[in-house]
Parts: sequence; C-alpha cells; structure tokens
Amino acid sequence: MNSSANLSGLARRLVRDSLISEEDAQKAITGAAKDKIPLALYLVKNSSLDSRQIAESAADEFGTPLIDLQCINDTSSVKGVVDAKLIHKHHALPLYKRGNRLFLALSDPTNLHALDEIKFNTGLNTEALLAEADKLHAAIEAFLHSEEEGIGDALGGLDEEALDSLDIEAVDEDGGGSQEDASEADEAPIVRFVNKVLLDAIKLGASDIHFEPYEKAYRVRFRADGILKEVARPPVNLATRLAARLKVMSQMDISERRVPQDGRIKMKISKTRAIDFRVNSLPTLFGEKIVLRILDPSSAKLGIDALGYEEEQKKMYLDALAQPQGMILVTGPTGSGKTVSLYTGLNILNTTERNISTAEDPVEINLEGINQVNMNTKVGLTFAEALRSFLRQDPDIVMVGEIRDLETAEIGIKAAQTGHLVLSTLHTNSAPETLTRLLNMGVPTFNVATTVSLIIAQRLARRLCSACKKPATDIPEEILNEEGFYNIGMEKNEITLFHPVGCDKCNEGYKGRVGIYEVVRITDEISRIIMEGGNSIQIADAARKAGFHDLRTSALRKAAIGVTSLEEANRVTKD
Repeated sequence: MNSSANLSGLARRLVRDSLISEEDAQKAITGAAKDKIPLALYLVKNSSLDSRQIAESAADEFGTPLIDLQCINDTSSVKGVVDAKLIHKHHALPLYKRGNRLFLALSDPTNLHALDEIKFNTGLNTEALLAEADKLHAAIEAFLHSEEEGIGDALGGLDEEALDSLDIEAVDEDGGGSQEDASEADEAPIVRFVNKVLLDAIKLGASDIHFEPYEKAYRVRFRADGILKEVARPPVNLATRLAARLKVMSQMDISERRVPQDGRIKMKISKTRAIDFRVNSLPTLFGEKIVLRILDPSSAKLGIDALGYEEEQKKMYLDALAQPQGMILVTGPTGSGKTVSLYTGLNILNTTERNISTAEDPVEINLEGINQVNMNTKVGLTFAEALRSFLRQDPDIVMVGEIRDLETAEIGIKAAQTGHLVLSTLHTNSAPETLTRLLNMGVPTFNVATTVSLIIAQRLARRLCSACKKPATDIPEEILNEEGFYNIGMEKNEITLFHPVGCDKCNEGYKGRVGIYEVVRITDEISRIIMEGGNSIQIADAARKAGFHDLRTSALRKAAIGVTSLEEANRVTKD
C-alpha cells in the first residue's frame, strides 16, 4: 500500500495507478537523469507505457490542463522569446503569450526549475500546460528547425535597395589591411551582386561559396548538402572588382594579390541574429579565387539527437563525455562534420562547474561559457603551446582542434592521463586507422591503449526529402546481397529503400544532411591488440566482433530505413 512512499511526483502516481512497478520507476528515474531527458519521455522510449496514459495520469494528479499540440497551429509570436538552449535543456515548448504571461508545454508539470529559469531569462511570468511526451519532443524539434528556416524567410523579402544597405561588417582579427583603390569595390552594382549571392547562399542552406576566375569565364558556385553547384556566371572582366569587394568586406589587404589571405565577415540578419563568413583568398593563374565558409551558430546547438547517431552509438558518446578523464577522438575528411560533433559534446559539458578551453585553427563558432583560443603560428601560438598553457589554468575539459604532430599528441595524452577530459580530431578514414596513426606518429603503445577511450569516425550523407522520396521497389534481391545488406544481419522485410525525386522543398530530392558514424569504444581486447603492435585490420576485426558498426554498416542501416538513398550511402562509404 505504501510501496510508492519513497517516490515523488509523476513516478508515484504511475505506481499508484499500477501502470509501472516501483522497481521500474526507480530505474526510469535514474535512466532519465542520466540521459538528461524528462521522466515521461524516458518511459515512452524505454517501456511499454503509452504517452497518452502518462499524460492523463499527470494531468489528474497535478491539475494541469492537458493540451493537444496538433491544435496549436501558430507559434510565430513566441519565436525567439526563449533561447534554444533552454528549450533543449528543459524540453519546454513556448506556445503563446497573453500579456506578461508565457505559456509553455511540458511533459512533467512538476519541473518548476524550468519555469523559474525561463521566467528569469525572459522576464515573463511562466505557466505550464501538459503535453504528451513523444508529441512534445517532435514539436520542439520542428519549432527549433522552423526558427532557423525563419532566417531565409526574413531575407526573402529584401528588394534591390535593401541589398545595397545590408548591415555587413568585417571582423578585425589581424588589425585590418590596406584599403587602397577600394572605390571600384564600392560600386553599387558590385555591392548589390555580392550581397545577393551571400543572401542566396544562406537561403539555400549552403556551407560554402566559391568565386572562381578563369581565362575566359568567371563562375560562382555554392556547396549545398555537400555537393557543389554553379549558380552564376558574371562577366569575366568583373573578376578583379568582385575580388576587391570581398576583400574590402573581410578587411583584407586589397593591394596584395600575390599571397593567400584570410578574413571574416559578419552579416547582421536582425537585431538578434548574425551570420559569420570565414573568407580565404588564393592567387590562381587568372586572378584570385575567393572562398567563403558560412559559419552557422545554430549547427553547434542542434543537440545530439539531431546528428544521426544510432541509439547505442549515442550512448557510448554520452558515456565517454561523462568520464572525468580520457581522450575522445573524432576523425574523418574535411567537411565531414567533425566540428559539429565536437561542439555538440562541448555544449553538453558546458556548465558553470566546469572550466573548458579549446584551441582551434581557426575558431569557427563562438560558444558562450567556453574559453576559445585562435591559433596563430606567426607569433608561435600553436596547438602544443596552447595546450601547455591550458594545463597551467586548472582545466576540466580541453579541446584541441587537430592533433597534427607528435608534440601535440604527447601533451594531449599527458593531459588525459592526469585527470582531464581531452577531445580532438585527426584526419584518418576509419576508427581503427586512428589508433595506428597515433602509433605511427611515435606515441608509445601503452599510452594509446590506456588513454584513448572512444573514437568516432564519420561522414555526412545527404538526407532524402521526406516530402517527395518514393519507395524503390525495383531493386533485385541479388543487388541487396551484393551491396552488403545481408552481411550485416538484415532480413529482406527490414529493408525499405527509397529513391530521390525532387520537389520545390528540396534540392534534387535531398534536404539537409545526416551523419554516418563508426563509434568504437576501446575495449580490453582492442587494448591488447594495440599493446602487441597489431595493425588496423586486426583492430577493425576486434571492433566488429565487439558489435561496433563500421561506416559501411551504419550507412546501409540509414538507407534501409529511408533516411538516405543507397546511391548516397555508396557515395560516402563504398570503397
């Protein structure tokens, strides 16, 4: 009768209603705290309880109104009111305002800390409404995604006059450059064209813009979803003026055309939003090629659920982040999303109790609460030098942008052995190759075997557009076998492949990208192989026997459930 006396809140009511045992309730409370999600959402994901049952019990217990989120069609009035980080942290969805009151959807109405913190940050009185946990989770993801898409909507209405007067400023990193002969770069048609290209790239969701001069042509290309696409061919005689305009905007020296230069641009979209561009100029045979990397701060706050990790892979990453020491390595080619994976981990760790420092080349996105250091080899500020300095400043967590040499590797390993959590990247093709790369650098086998705790190898595949993808019913069984679906233990009835089609909501059948991951925890067997001087093939075999999915397996599993296409899985992982 009093079996639930030591429980409180929602768990006690669920036990009293015989929906869950006291033992299972205690396990769920522990699991929810570990995963940092509400108890109701944990129960929906990990038990046979229905989200409606949980919500109805909670509404009856606490007298909180239960709402149907499908009836809330318009949340535009509260976009930007609550910081995205708070929405993720508390799983609280802002619905609407009435005067000075902000109404929030929660799956646990006893979460008073959420109400208080959001009240403090917004200056509004907060009031809770109850929503089903799974529907609330989906609604929060959609709400945050629509906030980002709102940038494109805000830019869509700009006319030519507005293009001339966009709020664009250089970010002065090196004291500025010479601005001789800048008059041609400030001509209205040139200004308007460059501004329009930048806006179009943001609206398309591009990651890079390429301005490329050739002998008889000049082209502008965007990289969207990892694929380059030509978008404009301005007259070739404008090459010098376009390069000058971009260099003026990013505060480079426009009189110097013989050596590469770096700069940054900040474009203010609204009073509260800005987009940064990292700019690089490169002298080529027929002029200067300028490449702009679009740095989207929202990508660092996506949350681990949005990155595409399988459940077991996500659990291994979160468990490694929860350790007080050790080394986590993220590996893959340039543009494979390593920085986003690292920033996501740092955001999870970023609390007032921890001292976090990063050494980056360059710092791409500013993370509040984290001490970020830009490398500057001209004055001797290298990864190794920054790392030495970090260790004299009582750090808890250290992130090194890339391990490039033995010196950096040795200092990083020493930090991981002396009570610090170290995150870093390497450029290798797979997780097993990362270990052998460290050994080839000269790191002693004992240090590698005992210090590295987790390796994540990754690629980015284009995500199929959910609005227009169509089932692929024309793939013979022998092709499925040749591609390797049956080798990874999948049955034919578990495989539902889709083809890209293309519509007005996507780019040739794809919209956005999803991570393909190989997450390997360093087991006792893998440590033994390293200590015995084993190679990457032996390590890969041990990882496979331990149940860790390699990149090919992860890509095929994503294709089998319709997240990406088989063609895309082959593009990013097939040898």
